Amino acid sequence: MAAFTIAAGTGNWFSALALGVTLLKCLLIPTYHSTDFEVHRNWLAITHSLPISQWYYEATSEWTLDYPPFFAWFEYILSHVAKYFDQEMLNVRNLNYSSSRTLLFQRFSVIFMDVLFVYAVHECCKCIDGKKVGKELTEKPKFILSVLLLWNFGLLIVDHIHFQYNGFLFGLMLLSIARLFQKRHMEGAFLFAVLLHFKHIYLYVAPAYGVYLLRSYCFTANKPDGSIRWNSFSFVRVISLGLVVFLVSALSLGPFLALNQLPQVFSRLFPFKRGLCHAYWAPNFWALYNALDKVLSVIGLKLKFLDPNNIPKASMTSGLVQQFQHTVLPSVTPLATLICTLIAILPSIFCLWFKPQGPRGFLRCLTLCALSSFMFGWHVHEKAILLAILPMSLLSVQKAGDASIFLILTTTGHYSLFPLLFTAPELPIKILLMLLFTIYSVSSLKTLFRKEKPLFNWMETFYLLGLGPLEVCCEFVFPFTSWKVKYPFLPLLLTSVYCAVGITYAWFKLYVSVLIDPPVGKTKKQ
Repeated sequence: MAAFTIAAGTGNWFSALALGVTLLKCLLIPTYHSTDFEVHRNWLAITHSLPISQWYYEATSEWTLDYPPFFAWFEYILSHVAKYFDQEMLNVRNLNYSSSRTLLFQRFSVIFMDVLFVYAVHECCKCIDGKKVGKELTEKPKFILSVLLLWNFGLLIVDHIHFQYNGFLFGLMLLSIARLFQKRHMEGAFLFAVLLHFKHIYLYVAPAYGVYLLRSYCFTANKPDGSIRWNSFSFVRVISLGLVVFLVSALSLGPFLALNQLPQVFSRLFPFKRGLCHAYWAPNFWALYNALDKVLSVIGLKLKFLDPNNIPKASMTSGLVQQFQHTVLPSVTPLATLICTLIAILPSIFCLWFKPQGPRGFLRCLTLCALSSFMFGWHVHEKAILLAILPMSLLSVQKAGDASIFLILTTTGHYSLFPLLFTAPELPIKILLMLLFTIYSVSSLKTLFRKEKPLFNWMETFYLLGLGPLEVCCEFVFPFTSWKVKYPFLPLLLTSVYCAVGITYAWFKLYVSVLIDPPVGKTKKQ
C-alpha cells in the first residue's frame, strides 16, 4: 500500500502496475507451454523459409497456418529476429523443435508485444469518468480498471503459460474502443479493420462496430428523444469508412488475390470440417446441449428405449477434435449455429440502433455480440470467453449492475480455463493467481459500489462458491477413484457444464439489462 501511495504522489502508479505484471510474466517463462508453442514456431518457419505463394498450402506439420495474412506477416517479421536466437527453429521440417533459446525468444516476444496492450489500457483509463472517486488511490475507478485489465488472470495463463499472442491482439481492440470513446471514429475503424486481418475471431464483434459507426458517425445528429435525424446522414463519412476498410483488406488479401489463392486462404480460416465443439467443450449452450443428449441417451439405454448398436461409438468427450452425431437430440450443423448466433445477436444490435446510449451502449452491445457468438458459435474455443471479459471490465467500474455481471462472468469464465493447464507444477500457480485476482475483483468493486445494493444475491453467491468444491472434486478426489479409468473425461464434462450455467446466466442478465435500459434522450452532435 505504501508503494502505491508513493507512486500516486509521483503520478507513476500505472507504470508500477505495468512493471509489476511484466516481472510476473518473466517469472512464468519456465512453466508448461501447450501445443500452441509449436504452432507459432511452425508459423515462424513457414513464413521465413517459404515464399508467400506456399504459406497457406504448406502442410508438413499438422499445425498449418490458419490465421489471416497480417498475422502471417507478423510471424515473418518475428522470424527475422528469431534467426539471431536459434536458426534451427526456422526449419519447416524440424517438427516439435524446442531449445532454451527458442523458448526464451518466443516467451519474450509475447511479453514485448504486450507493450501495445499496456498502452491501450492506459488509453481506456482516460475514457472512464471520475464521478466515483474515492479518497484512496486504490478506490479510484481508473486504478481498479488498470488492475482488472493489466493483471487479468485469463490473459496471464493463456498467453504466458499456455502460450499465445492475445495481449497484443486485445491491445488493438481496446485501443480501437478507446478511440471510439474519444470520438476519433476513423482511427477506431482503422484499428478494428487491422485487427480483423490479424485474427478473424474478432468478426464476432464486427456487427457492434458496424452499427455503432453508422449510427453515431455517419448520422451526425439525433432528435431530442434520441432517434435519428435522417437528414443528417453524411455520404462523405460512409465513403471514408468504406475506403478505410477496403484499403486495409486490399493490403492484407491483395497478394493472395493476385496469386489466385483466396479460396485456399479462406478454407484455412474457416475449417467447418471440425466438430461442433472443441476437444474440451467450451462452456456454452452447446455444452449444455451435449450434456442433455448424454443424459437422455443413458436414460434411454437404461429403459431400453434405445438400441446400443445404433448409438455412435465416437464420444464427444474423447479428447479428439472430430465431427460426431448426437444420439437423441438433433445433430447440429454449422448453418444451425450461424442462425442461432445471428438470432442471439440481433436484439443487442436493435438496441444499439433504436436505444442509443453512446459509447457505453456500444460497449455493452460489443460484449453481447462476443458472448452470443461464444454461446452459439461453431467449434468455439474456451479461450474465446476473454473476448467478452475484457470489454466487460470497462463497464464494471461504471455501474453496480454491470459490476455484478462482470464478476459472475469473469469468475466462471476464468475457472473454465483451468483445464488448459493440466500439469501438476502449474496447479498451485493457477489456483493462487485466480484466487488473488478474484478476491481483488470482488473486494475492489464492492468497495467502489459500497453505497449501493449488494453485488450478489444468495443464489449467485452459492453458485460462485460452488466452484471451490468442484475444483476439489476434479483435482484432488477424482484422480483417486476408480472412475478415473472408466470415465477419464468426467472432470472436463463437469467443469464445462457447471461453468456453462454461470456464463449463460451472465449473458441472460446482461441482455435483460440492455433491453430494459432507456435510451439517452438528448441531442448530441457526434
